[in-house]
Amino acid sequence: MDLPDDLPELVKAGVISEDTAAAIASYYNNKKEPSTNKLFVVFGILGAILVGLGIILIIAHNWDDLSRSLKTVFAFLPLLIGQLLCAFAFLKKPGNVAWRESSTVFLFFAVGASIGLVSQIYNIPGDLSTYLLTWMLLTLPLIYVMQSPMTSLLCLVGITYYASETSYWGYPTSDSYPYWGMLVAILPFYYQMFRKNPFSNFVRFHNWLVPLSLITVLGTLSNALEEFMFIAYLSLFGLFYLLGTGTWMPQGSSKNDYTILGSLGTIILLLFLSFNEFWEHLFKKEIQLTEIFASQEFILILLLSCAASLLLYQRIQQKGIRNLSLFSLVFLVFIPIFAIGTMATIAVVLVNVLIFLLGVFTIREGSQQHHLGLLNYGLLIITALIVCRFFDTDLSFVVRGLLFVGVGAGFFFANYWTIQKRKEK
Repeated sequence: MDLPDDLPELVKAGVISEDTAAAIASYYNNKKEPSTNKLFVVFGILGAILVGLGIILIIAHNWDDLSRSLKTVFAFLPLLIGQLLCAFAFLKKPGNVAWRESSTVFLFFAVGASIGLVSQIYNIPGDLSTYLLTWMLLTLPLIYVMQSPMTSLLCLVGITYYASETSYWGYPTSDSYPYWGMLVAILPFYYQMFRKNPFSNFVRFHNWLVPLSLITVLGTLSNALEEFMFIAYLSLFGLFYLLGTGTWMPQGSSKNDYTILGSLGTIILLLFLSFNEFWEHLFKKEIQLTEIFASQEFILILLLSCAASLLLYQRIQQKGIRNLSLFSLVFLVFIPIFAIGTMATIAVVLVNVLIFLLGVFTIREGSQQHHLGLLNYGLLIITALIVCRFFDTDLSFVVRGLLFVGVGAGFFFANYWTIQKRKEK
């Protein structure tokens, strides 16, 4: 049955109205075939990567038998082929996403291969961080010239790896400050994609990769007061959560990316801080106020907390404080808890209470909305808290067993009650 051709018959039979038939016809006339295009793009990108790797393997197998001049030719050959493919895609296939993405990805890897080969041929000294920095700086303009989201994702991975190599594995000899400049250079393209089509797959990938990159690299900015980075991270997670619930986010699954990362990051970090060891270490450490105010961590905390507070103020203006989730306020609540922790270990009790309240409020929100996902997420938070306390308390195994039985029963009855309510509605 071809539905558009059968519309007059359906109208004549009184199955649908003329307005409905016109709407269906308009839908089919404007309907695109996204699945085919997506497959072409995916296979084009994979094909470009495999062809590039194949060329490198063939050359590598005969590498020792080649003269230096011939090695140099082969070093620049993938680069030349990639540039020709990009020129063809740019001039002849400007609207073909598969051509644009596959040629740009091929050139991206060709640049990296050429840099490595030339360095090896002429024994140019350097380390991995320098190599990654050179590679990313040379390929970053491709994002805008070719309008390539895949290259943007690859550059995000590359600069994150560069920052980790420089400041984590190369610490304290190097700093990852160039990372922030390259990230700022990528963000306008991300924003442009988001404004154009916020529900596209490439935007979804950026919604995950950009915050994950920030989470990974933020720790590289710690200096003398590493303990204070917990405040910075909770402010960052609060910022993500507030971004995900903002009115500028489209109503749909795209807004959940930042929200999920913000809430999960908050819970994981608080669970880590729910143990005594960190607070005992913080209590014993002597820290002067002048040292805190002059530290790099304090400036970072100030920037992130102010940014999150500004978003929180906007959200209060839009929804009212009663309609906000407790996750939106955690970063503010944690600051006085951390301050108490520098003077007394009772902060660990406050953190455990905060986690418990987050679980309870999430369960309450899930039950009010009849949302099984939120309901079970809240139950999982409380379960995770009980599991953490299982290892550092002196409760008997009977009491511990009863706690797990109670949580399991709570899972069953809460889900059963929610399902019944959804059926009633």
